[in-house]
This record gives sequence, C-alpha cells and structure tokens, in this order.
Amino acid sequence: MSTRARLTVLVAAVLALAAVATAAVLHASARAERRDQARPGGPAVTSGQLSLTPGGRRLVFRNMAWGPHRDELATVPAGAPGGPRTATSTGRKCLRFSASAGTGICLQAVHGTLADTYRATVLDARLHEKAHYPVPGVPSRARVSPSGRYAAWTAFVGGDSYAGTNFSTRAAILDTATGKLTPTLETYAIVKDAKPYRAADANFWGVTFDRDDRHFYATLATHGATYLVRGDLRRRTVTTLHRNVECPSLSPDGTRVAYKKRVPGLPADAPWRLYVLNLSTGRETPLAETRSVDDQAVWSDAAHVTYALPGDYGADLYSVPADGSGTPRRLATAAVSPAYL
Repeated sequence: MSTRARLTVLVAAVLALAAVATAAVLHASARAERRDQARPGGPAVTSGQLSLTPGGRRLVFRNMAWGPHRDELATVPAGAPGGPRTATSTGRKCLRFSASAGTGICLQAVHGTLADTYRATVLDARLHEKAHYPVPGVPSRARVSPSGRYAAWTAFVGGDSYAGTNFSTRAAILDTATGKLTPTLETYAIVKDAKPYRAADANFWGVTFDRDDRHFYATLATHGATYLVRGDLRRRTVTTLHRNVECPSLSPDGTRVAYKKRVPGLPADAPWRLYVLNLSTGRETPLAETRSVDDQAVWSDAAHVTYALPGDYGADLYSVPADGSGTPRRLATAAVSPAYL
C-alpha cells in the first residue's frame, strides 16, 4: 500500500473514532440530562414571571433542583418557602445572587472553549441586564445594599505570592448609579487597633452594607487572623472592630452582625459555627445550629437568619433564631444564595 493510501486510511480511522467518541459523549450527556430531569424528590419548578419588586414578601434564590431550571433564579412566597417554586422566564442563571429595592446582582459563569470566565451582571427589577463587569475568579459571595445603590461581590483568585494556600480573595464594590467600580478593597486604607496598618497579605471578603449608603462591614484576613472591619465608602477606609469574624451579615436594624466563627477543637474541614455579635456591647451569642456553616447568612427578619448547608441536590436552606434559642429548621431543599424581597 502506498504512503498516500496509508495516510488516507489513517485519517478515515481517526475521523471514525472521533465520530464514535462524539456520539458517545452526546448520548451520555442526553442520558444524564434525562436522568437529572427525572430525578425524584426534587421541588416542583415551573417557568413564569419573576420580579424584584413583588407584591407580597418573597424569597428569591438559585434553584438547585434537577431539571431544565437548574441554576436559574426561582421564587417562592417567604411564608411558604418549601412550596412550588417559579423560575424566571428569562432563564437567568447565577452562581451567586443578591437583590434589594429592585436591583439585583448575578454572579455568572461564562463558558468558554478552553476555560470558564466569570462576570457580575447588574439586573433591573424585571431581571434584565443593565451592565456587567469582569470577576477575576470563582464567585463566592454577593450582596446588594438595602437601597439598591451599591453591590458587592467576592471571588477566589490564584497567583498571589503571599497566598500559602495558592489562592486569595478579591472583594469589589460597585456604585450601581454611577457605574464606578472599586475592583478590590485592598486599595482602601486599613486602621487596625487604632493605628494605620499595611500588609501584603491583606484579604477581604463577605461585604454587607449599612442602610446609610456610606458604611459597610466585611472580613479582613491578615497574618493568619480574621477581623470584622467597618468600611467607609467616602473616606475609603476600613477599621477593625472584632477578631475571628468571617462572612458578616448586618441585621435589619444595624445593631448586630451574624457571622461564621472558627471554633478551636473542631475538624479542620468543618471549623465554623454561626454566631451573632452585638456591635455596641461586643457580646457574642452562639446560635443553635451546631453544624459547620460555610456561608454568608441572610437575615430573614429581625429575629432569624437563613443560611445554606449541603443537601442531596447540592444545598438546602435553613433558618435559626438569632438569639441563640430554638433549633434549626429546614426552609427549602435544592436552594442556595437566598434574598428576601
């Protein structure tokens, strides 16, 4: 057989193998999709209209139920969080989500040929895109201020030479009215223990906003310790307030912060417990949830916080009283990243 003939046979064989492989992948993908859509036990999800200015109090979240609406935004009445849910008719998918006063922030994956990238999309009350901004790594936290004026997000990033775990975080704040973006809080001046402080390893995450459209709270990590900081958007400063605070969430009245705290003696892969800090007295109250919560809790009202824990479909939402009493209560299965409207 000539060299040209052998090459023709080889190319034909490669193309045939590629066709078989492609068919196998498509068949497996279709089979997995049918299996996921038919998976029993998940909440009922229907397509419909979703607005960020609803009539009546509602809960919006990322739907984790298997099926065509997986990862889309969905809503339920706040008083019936375990009931049938309505997914947005726009098909809006978010990894993390937050909303307030008719403004939403949706942290999304943009699937590429070689790798995914990420972006933060600002949504109007009808979930239409107003603007979007690049996110430098995998999204982990999102918040919108009570007025809807500001939005914040946190992402895991790699490549910082000081990051012994080979990753660090970036916390960004956006003025949704002007479009002005602060890509990282590391540009803010730090006041630690009443003195100016600078460190190459300073990391921020978990922003939560006060009602005055000027101040916010976040976590600062430096030299192996974490701190609750109070930020000032006008002065571009952050000031340390309390040690061992991660992912703070400010109460509706602005007097308390719910957060996750590293507790000595717990396993390294599950070290956190939920606490509430009284900002005026400094008193810490451990909450009745004894499982490790790796989430930024949301206040469902003045007396309860909502948070996610791993579940059969990825994550479930739970609620617990904010005064340390009571017991945890599961609100909804297959749901994460909640926002109360």
